Amino acid sequence: MKTQFKEISGSIVAPQGFLASGVFCDIKRLGTGKGSNKGQKRDLALIVSEVPATVAGMFTTNQVCAAPVKVCIERVRKGIAQAVVVNSGNANACTGKQGLRDAREMTRLTASAVAANVSSRIPRSHERGYKLIAERILVGSTGRIGVTLPMANVKRGIIEAAKGLGNSKAHAAQAVEAIMTSDTRPKQIAVEFKLGGKTARIGGMCKGAGMIQPGMSATGERPAALHATMLCFITTDAAIEAKVLQASLQEAVAQSFNRITVDGDMSTNDTVLVLANGLARNAEFGVRSAEFKKFQGALNHVCLELAKMIVRDGEGVHRVVTVRVNGAKTVKDADAAARAVANSPLVKTSWHGGDPNWGRIICALGYSPANVVEHQVDIGYSAPGNKKILWSLKRGQPTKATFKQLCAAVAPKEFELHINLNLGKAGAVMYAADLTEEYVDFNKGDVGGDPAALGG
Repeated sequence: MKTQFKEISGSIVAPQGFLASGVFCDIKRLGTGKGSNKGQKRDLALIVSEVPATVAGMFTTNQVCAAPVKVCIERVRKGIAQAVVVNSGNANACTGKQGLRDAREMTRLTASAVAANVSSRIPRSHERGYKLIAERILVGSTGRIGVTLPMANVKRGIIEAAKGLGNSKAHAAQAVEAIMTSDTRPKQIAVEFKLGGKTARIGGMCKGAGMIQPGMSATGERPAALHATMLCFITTDAAIEAKVLQASLQEAVAQSFNRITVDGDMSTNDTVLVLANGLARNAEFGVRSAEFKKFQGALNHVCLELAKMIVRDGEGVHRVVTVRVNGAKTVKDADAAARAVANSPLVKTSWHGGDPNWGRIICALGYSPANVVEHQVDIGYSAPGNKKILWSLKRGQPTKATFKQLCAAVAPKEFELHINLNLGKAGAVMYAADLTEEYVDFNKGDVGGDPAALGG
């Protein structure tokens, strides 16, 4: 389908009726590791809708999940929300009952602080009026596992962030910075499109560079096949019913965030949240409508672009590889084959070294749960989006492609790996990264500090 949206500036405040801010309140002062060792970096963000919004969410399927994830799953089920408070430098994971109390206290503090600072600024034209209660506040956290939040700092940060809320690009930039840990650059996007004759917008921001192989579901329970923490917050002024929004988000996440891997580790905190406040004034639509397809296309684009930004900014990453598996008997087989290759340490280190080592690739295929027949496998390389493939293996045997040609094919910073199992019609894709010395150095740990501050 022809692209029906255009990229614009503004990130999460591009849609009508959204405010954002980010402040430094020293949440990261204890036990936060190298990822947050960046001096006086903003570490608490607020995103606020001027009116109540429908909400949808996708969450980690790690059986050990953080307190903020538990709070969000509970509240997203109700289908309405109005704000999100996010901290970096502390995951609030494996913190027991205290962690849950702290996550809920963050939402209570946010409701109070925002109501005190924003209610008088809400335009009268917003017919649904202004009302903010703690149960409509969502929460996210990222950082070291197993360390309780410094709540005095968090409270101070929430009060300051509420006073600083605004809808400029600078306010969005503050919020993006505040959710970053080991990220080296901000990740944000916004698009504009027509919906029911009205102009609608979707804006998004995310963070993530390590502990990246999300496998998220709507309830946090593991799906039958899985599609540093990955956090993503999306805003839209489209009018869309909560169940329809949830269906759209599940589709978008399935082909974006659930298709990336940096290191094969699934975080305790992975979260994607979407707030839709309806201020575009379009007529609501169903999942079988043409308007839904327009909205889905725009949301897919936002999620996929943000997901790719995460892989490109992965810890120590030098090369990004799109792994495309085709010809599998089932989608489950295609997915298993793609993940085995994308997460193989031997394959990933060969990518880093610029070595077109098809032996490691076919080995990973062979130990995957997928149905693989050695003499049927094709392996090749191409430039991103290029249909011209240089095959290194055909039907399980080396081709006449020279080593020099193959090395040239895997030398760029980004390339595509094509695998055809030639056993069926199913396919899958993964967006993956190489494995480097820098990744190991970054993650090998630093035990020179205070042992009492060490978490996960």
